[in-house]
Amino acid sequence: MIVARNFSDLPHFQKSTVVAIGNFDGLHLGHKKIISFLLQKAEENNLVSLVLTFAPHPGKVTGKGQIKLLQTEKQKLENLADSGVNAVFLVPFDKAFAQLSSRAFFKNIILAKLQAREIIVGNNFRFGKDREGNIRTLINLAENNQLTVHSLPSVTIEKQVVSSSVIRRLLLAGEIDMANRFLGSPYEISGKVIPGEARGKGLGFPTANLKTSNEILPTGVFITQVEEDGHEFPSVTNIGTRPTFGHTSTQIETHVIDVKRDFYGKHLRLRFFQKIRDEIRFDSSQALFGQIQSDIRVARRYFDL
Repeated sequence: MIVARNFSDLPHFQKSTVVAIGNFDGLHLGHKKIISFLLQKAEENNLVSLVLTFAPHPGKVTGKGQIKLLQTEKQKLENLADSGVNAVFLVPFDKAFAQLSSRAFFKNIILAKLQAREIIVGNNFRFGKDREGNIRTLINLAENNQLTVHSLPSVTIEKQVVSSSVIRRLLLAGEIDMANRFLGSPYEISGKVIPGEARGKGLGFPTANLKTSNEILPTGVFITQVEEDGHEFPSVTNIGTRPTFGHTSTQIETHVIDVKRDFYGKHLRLRFFQKIRDEIRFDSSQALFGQIQSDIRVARRYFDL
């Protein structure tokens, strides 16, 4: 997959392109519908399949940086590569770019840079300064330049539109099952295992302490799965401040079930399947020990171990 991070990196394709435009944070079921249609049109019409997205996410620039993303840029690119698209253009998004009108965006990027013949967007697509442009704007601009626009309807589950913002809320509320349904796969974070305080090991439940760049960290105790170098292991993960020991900073601690393996320094993927409980403060290490045993039993039943 070709990845271009600025206009000079964009190659001159030997064929015209079909372009899907969006933020694609999380690559949820709605995004997957768009990508599937993109690949279909590329095959039908002998076109290059191109995803146009933004770096950083526009919400980081226009929304005072408050938005938390479902994926890192690396994760998004990995998922797009796995989907089979030919190319991704990460448009550099800054305050100057945010001032482009919808007409200027269409003329200066879609027409001048992408060799586009067809454009695919979701039905809530907005573009240009202050989100002035909508689907009708895009269709009018495209028709005047002999381009075809496809606007795909949203995916809904239980009458709820699948969107990145809804998934963010579900994850932060601990509703992992529903978030995963909207994503179409388990929510995943990744990072490197760093030294911890070895409290879990002292209790008989050694943990891998994960340092991650992922922004959305649901708090509590979860049934999870660790992947390391292609190997998958059932696990139980605690994300929180460890109030029993008087800490205040958020930590990610994963106990890998029935595996005696040193993960220190390794890069792990951590997938979330179900929330077991909220994090609570215990009066003693013995009480915490008993609860961890109970949490592991719950995970064993889930994985049928």
